[in-house]
Amino acid sequence: MNGEPGGAGELKRIVLGVQYDGTPWQGWQTQLNGLTVQDKLEFALYKFTQQTITTACAGRTDAGVHALEQVVHFDTTLARDMSSWVRGVNTFLPPSIAVRWATEVAHDPDDNFHARFSARSRTYQYVLYNNQVRSPLLEGKAGWVFRALDIAKMQEAAQHLLGQHDFSTFRSVQCQAKSPVKTMYAIKIERRGDLIMFTVHANAFLHHMVRNIIGSLIFVGNGSQPASWLKQLLEGQDRKFAAPTFMADGLYLAKIDYDPKWKLPQTVMQNFLWS
Repeated sequence: MNGEPGGAGELKRIVLGVQYDGTPWQGWQTQLNGLTVQDKLEFALYKFTQQTITTACAGRTDAGVHALEQVVHFDTTLARDMSSWVRGVNTFLPPSIAVRWATEVAHDPDDNFHARFSARSRTYQYVLYNNQVRSPLLEGKAGWVFRALDIAKMQEAAQHLLGQHDFSTFRSVQCQAKSPVKTMYAIKIERRGDLIMFTVHANAFLHHMVRNIIGSLIFVGNGSQPASWLKQLLEGQDRKFAAPTFMADGLYLAKIDYDPKWKLPQTVMQNFLWS
């Protein structure tokens, strides 16, 4: 890197891998009350650098939603070792948020890296506790359904969502996406004891899309609707006919995929509830 440690030089783009427990926060995006992950991260960056730094993220998570690996970038003229960005910023972060890694990306005038716009796809995981009695140890970390769920029926229903579709049925009214058309690459549903893991992989997601899909799959799993209902919902393109938005507790932004040319030191990390 140019310049001595602690000094300034040419403008650099730094990328961070950030992990957080979303339970205490009102989502990622900055708000007036200052109780968001972005607010806390930018405050920590200010404390570490004594400069105002604005960040951009790969995906803006909602209140209560967690991140195994959120990807964030910002520009700075400061020269710091990458390990210093990790240790220094973490010094000023609360226990529920941590920078896991940092790297500088090369400047490309024709295709400069952007945490959001350079992303090729995104993966979310949802952890669901399926037991007649709630578990206080999973409070805020997993959704809960007390009725028995049929995994095979949910897996059958999920197949209707694969491919490129208009996902308006699963889009919140607050969604600001330009188009409801997204490509669903895979939906994996597994049971391990009383835990059910949903892994959803798409090029991009609409606001509340994952939670709305999970809610509708649960209606199939508990016998309220047949597996073919997901196909009807998708074709109807009307949010009011789908299940209510399911709780945020068990939702995790798991992975953002980028072109290998950026050489990001991303980690393959399973949800900590999942062994």
